Amino acid sequence: MAPLIEIKGLTKKYRLGQEIITALDNVNLTIAEGEFLCILGTSGSGKSTLLHIMAGLERPTKGEVLIRGVSITKMKERNMASFRRKHMGFIFQSYNLLPSSTALENVALPLVFDRVKKKERIKRSRELLIQMGLKDRLKNKPTEMSGGQQQRVSIARALVNNPKILFADEPTGNLDSKTTKEIMDILSEKVRKAGVTLIMVTHDLDLAAYADRAISMVDGRITNIVQNREVV
Repeated sequence: MAPLIEIKGLTKKYRLGQEIITALDNVNLTIAEGEFLCILGTSGSGKSTLLHIMAGLERPTKGEVLIRGVSITKMKERNMASFRRKHMGFIFQSYNLLPSSTALENVALPLVFDRVKKKERIKRSRELLIQMGLKDRLKNKPTEMSGGQQQRVSIARALVNNPKILFADEPTGNLDSKTTKEIMDILSEKVRKAGVTLIMVTHDLDLAAYADRAISMVDGRITNIVQNREVV
């Protein structure tokens, strides 16, 4: 079976004053469908840049990213936005929830853009939030929830469109160790049951154990790959 994502010769350079900074240096990588991949590295290692380019949020200087054989690096931005909405979900460190909206409204928001009928939006969003253990928080706004509860809402929002690929950028960075374990248990269980490909960026070595495979990055290069388990 062909890989879901192929990364070929990916290079990203930035100009900082008179200096050229290399964020990614000829990165090559394949990711299987249904794989949970963890990208490890300290600040400035290139891990977030790699995630952003895989998600079509940034353009590389050289190289390309193919998803099911389609080069997203050559897509026009309008087409890329539609592609992201259809195939991808995102979880952020800062949750990025709308402060004036309830948990239910935040989760349902992506379905509005897909023109899903209101009854179906509410049904799907409610079911996901209940699965996340938030049955009693459906009408709560972000300021009325803990950090862990907000991140559960964020995960539900990312999954409500049934994405093929889920990108998580430091999803537990603002959480304590107990809540981090709860969130990682929920996240890994949900993506495995749904067959979603999860790509998670983190600096936390302990989180790598949740992944099928963990790659380490230093100075824009992959320096180590650890296979924890085979992808079925």
